[in-house]
Amino acid sequence: MQNTKPYLPWSIRILISFLFLLSAVAKLYPSPYFAISTFEVKQLYPMGFSEELAAYFSRILIGIEFALGILILQNNFLRKFVIPSTILLLAVFTTHLTIESVINGGNSGNCGCFGSLLPMTPIQAILKNVFAMVLLFILLFILPKKAENKGNFWILTTITLAFILLLFMLAPIHPKSEIVTVGNTEVEQPAELQQIIAPTKTDTVMQAVKGDTIKKEIPKVLDEPIKKKSGLTQYFASIDSGRKVFCYFVPGCDHCRTAAKELTEMKAKNKNFPAINIVFMNEEVDLIPDFFKFAGATYPYKVIEIIPFWKALGNGVDTPVVKYLWNGNQYAYYYGITDHQFNAKDFEATVNQPFSELKKK
Repeated sequence: MQNTKPYLPWSIRILISFLFLLSAVAKLYPSPYFAISTFEVKQLYPMGFSEELAAYFSRILIGIEFALGILILQNNFLRKFVIPSTILLLAVFTTHLTIESVINGGNSGNCGCFGSLLPMTPIQAILKNVFAMVLLFILLFILPKKAENKGNFWILTTITLAFILLLFMLAPIHPKSEIVTVGNTEVEQPAELQQIIAPTKTDTVMQAVKGDTIKKEIPKVLDEPIKKKSGLTQYFASIDSGRKVFCYFVPGCDHCRTAAKELTEMKAKNKNFPAINIVFMNEEVDLIPDFFKFAGATYPYKVIEIIPFWKALGNGVDTPVVKYLWNGNQYAYYYGITDHQFNAKDFEATVNQPFSELKKK
């Protein structure tokens, strides 16, 4: 036991360092700006952070995580400042996760501790944080006093500020903008692909009665919904006219590609299939040609910035998103890859239903 005791403090320090560095690196996966923007929208906005404050807070927080992962391995103010600061940060995270678990449940969703690299539920994150805090308290108790240097606080500030600055360099804060790239412009589908919609107003017809020609108004049964605003005309001006399929996709997302391919297969079988319109996230846009190659067809699309994209989807919604709209009314809505994921069979059945059988979703 005496032989292993000197190695225990360093084992704990290395483990804590690994956890913090992994947490920081994971929040930058698969690319810094995309990952940080996603972290802001999905984790910080629901907590009440404004868009401006979240942009600074996220980068400072990740920079501090990097710094603590390094500072736990050095001896300057280790016992008096570094370890207590690390425990405090974990305690704040744990308190937030506990509140989140009580309000929304802790067994589902991704807490964001390790970004999208290692999804973790709030309960799992709480257990991880408690374990780390216990190790840090043990470290305070067993750490030899001679292991701590007292004289150079500049090492702490320099390392911390360096990592914070690095984060702002890796993921610069972008100016506010939404639509950044216009894809192929809205193109009307060939006439044979358009559904022929009967007029909805009463028709005036000529009818012969007893040799006299008189006008008679015959009301027609409404066979399409009344127009409404979908809120999507900022992307496609004609989206609220007629039957449309509207999608939010990420160019490199395999699930998005599969959904697009299934839509193409439906369109090939049905000449009256609605026109397809896509909004892409501004992430890996160079993959858009390959996306359409996999899908088997090219469709009108727009590309918007990452944060406006996530905000447009709404809290708790993930890609791929597929909607069926008729005159701006929404009759099918699929999102993510779990409970509400895109179901080609159900979607096709919905699209083929007459207006009288449709229900809004």
